[in-house]
Amino acid sequence: MKKLIILILIVFALGWLSNTAYGINFPSSPSIFTSKELISPSDRITEDDISIFDDYIIINIQNATWARYADSNSMDPLLDYGANGIEIVPESTDDIHIGDIIIFEPFWSSNLIVHRVTQIGEDEDGWYCITKGDNSNITDPGKLRYEQIEFILVGILY
Repeated sequence: MKKLIILILIVFALGWLSNTAYGINFPSSPSIFTSKELISPSDRITEDDISIFDDYIIINIQNATWARYADSNSMDPLLDYGANGIEIVPESTDDIHIGDIIIFEPFWSSNLIVHRVTQIGEDEDGWYCITKGDNSNITDPGKLRYEQIEFILVGILY
């Protein structure tokens, strides 16, 4: 009888250990989405700004510029080789919101960087934001100041 109890305890322990090691942990509400939700950029183009004709489209954006992007993979899958961007120059810090994709000149690179604003704050030196590439697990180093921001991305054409 003692051997049977020990055998049952061993089987129970092995079952518990294997469930812990190999068990499937289903979320409380299954989802079809595989990535974390990102805050979307601010809506800057309204329906009234877009005119569609048979052979062309007009998007009315004041002071817009056109850009192409390097294939750095930091903003995959949103931006990749061949994407065309429509950018505007921000007039003040009020133009920049969490979720916006901005083009800036960081202290840690000699190239312009295109990343998403993840935080906005104010400290003893004034307004700042924190940025991160969509395809990165870490935020960019340091606080980004308004003076470093060149453009806000308002449209992407593939």
